[in-house]
Amino acid sequence: MRNDNRKAKSFTLERSVVEYIAHTRAGQSASERVNELLKRAIAQEEEERLAMEARAFFREASPEEGEESRAFQSATRRSLARDED
Repeated sequence: MRNDNRKAKSFTLERSVVEYIAHTRAGQSASERVNELLKRAIAQEEEERLAMEARAFFREASPEEGEESRAFQSATRRSLARDED
């Protein structure tokens, strides 16, 4: 069963990679096994990239950002307190 989305390419692989593919293909063609492994590697790399982005997004604020945040919170509390009166 040939997939029309495939494109023939030639890559040089290390001998240990070729041996691993040969030992783990379990009835698949070598090409199918390589595609499966590459898709898993791509998914893992994307997960790692997203995790890095999340760490950067949720990182601790710098001292300057912390001061700005506390000042904003303080001003908000004063404003809300005035509205309650």
